[in-house]
Amino acid sequence: MLLAIDVGNTETVVGLFADDVGVPLEETGLRDGKEPTGLAHHWRLSTVPERTADEHALLLTQILDLDGLNIDGTITGIAVTSSVPLVTASLRQMVQRWFDVPALVLEPGVKSGMPILYDNPKEVGADRIANGVGAYDLFGGPCVVVDLGTATTFDAISAAGEYLGGAITPGVQISLDALFAHAAALRRVELVEPRSVIGKSTVESIQSGALYGFAGQVDGLCRRFAGVLGECTVVATGGLAELIAPYSDEIEYVEPWLTLHGLRIIFERNSNGNAQRHA
Repeated sequence: MLLAIDVGNTETVVGLFADDVGVPLEETGLRDGKEPTGLAHHWRLSTVPERTADEHALLLTQILDLDGLNIDGTITGIAVTSSVPLVTASLRQMVQRWFDVPALVLEPGVKSGMPILYDNPKEVGADRIANGVGAYDLFGGPCVVVDLGTATTFDAISAAGEYLGGAITPGVQISLDALFAHAAALRRVELVEPRSVIGKSTVESIQSGALYGFAGQVDGLCRRFAGVLGECTVVATGGLAELIAPYSDEIEYVEPWLTLHGLRIIFERNSNGNAQRHA
């Protein structure tokens, strides 16, 4: 089974893939039966840059044990995409010390199978490439991927499966953190739908601004992308996708495991019977 690890600035998503086991459709958030093939188990963890290689190995062993899986007999390959250099280095060390399996870290020079039409392709985050590959496999093109994480990223994929570029904005949580840090009279609130878009209290006003405001940002940028791409599919992923998507008019699908799905495809494209060891 392939262990796929997507390290974000705030959360790390781990998935275990097997060819003959799939996640029940209702867990994927998809509406039309398109689900990542073979995602048997998945976990969402906090990203801790200070974790050592040994601590990563221990943590992965423990979470697999929770589902009754023995890490030695289960893992046949490891694929990693990471936005945190310290964690990338620790995971490389972990693989080298604890795992004798084919391993791949998605980075410049690794074959993705998707042409990158950025001015400097090396600048594109590995998670954005994995998202593009996964979205094109599931939905075809043209499509737009909205990743609602620490940052909110928008990525455009052409009808021919090319990565065209995108947009990056501050994410929901860091925007709110900045608001609370610089506005002494405002306090943190639970992000739930207010009674009305016109808030009748400070709490409701913050809730309205966050939920409808960020959904409006998503819709506005997606419409501008569609003005260039033509009719396109919009798919959302990331830790905050399920929070914002219900208030968006443009998001058609929510796929929480999109990055893992793309990472798996890229691993297979680089394996081809004799897996490369990039770790």
